[in-house]
Amino acid sequence: MATITTEMIKKLREATSAGILDCRKALEAADGDFDKALDYLREKGLATAAKRASRQASEGVIDVYSHGAGRVTVMVEVNSETDFVGRSDKFREFAHEVALQIAATAPLYIREEDVPQSVIDHEAEIATTKAREEGKKDAIIPRIVEGAVTKFKDEFVLMRQKYIRDDSKTIQDLMNETIVSTGENIVIRRFARWALGETTSED
Repeated sequence: MATITTEMIKKLREATSAGILDCRKALEAADGDFDKALDYLREKGLATAAKRASRQASEGVIDVYSHGAGRVTVMVEVNSETDFVGRSDKFREFAHEVALQIAATAPLYIREEDVPQSVIDHEAEIATTKAREEGKKDAIIPRIVEGAVTKFKDEFVLMRQKYIRDDSKTIQDLMNETIVSTGENIVIRRFARWALGETTSED
C-alpha cells in the first residue's frame, strides 16, 4: 500500500476541488496513483465541482440566523449562478447550515487564502517560542510549527472546519456536494457574526 502524503492530497484537491477526506480515500483506493484517484473522484461525482468553480455566481440568498434569544446572530451571503437555484430548497438549506456553522464555531476567515501572511507568521512564532520553552529539539520544531499552523487554519477557516453535524466532512466538502447536486457554482461571499457583549476593534 502506497504512503499517502499531504502533498499528494493537496495536488488532487487543487485539480478537483474535492474535500481532503475524499481525496485521501481516492488516493488510498488508487494505491497512490494520481490519475486513478482522479477517475475515482469523477466516478463519484466529486470532481465535477472544479469545472463549475470558474462560473459567475451573483444570485443567491442572505441567510440570517439568531441563537440563544438573540445572544448570537449571524448574517451570511451565499451566491449561486441563477435565481432558480438560489430559490431552491437545497441551496437555501446549505446557506442556513453555513449560518449555523458560523454561529457555533466563530470562524475568522472563509478561505485559507483569506488568512493574512502576518497572521500565519504570528502563529508560527508563538508555536516556535512554545516549543523552545518546552525544550523541543531544533530538528522537530518546523514540524511542530507546521502542525500548529494547520490546527489554526482548521479551527478558524470556515471552509476547512469540520461540519458540526458530521465531522467526517468539512464545509468545503458540504459545499462541493451542494455544487454537484444543484449543478451550479456556489460561493460563500461574506459573513458577519455578532455575540452579545463582544467588543470589536471599532469599540
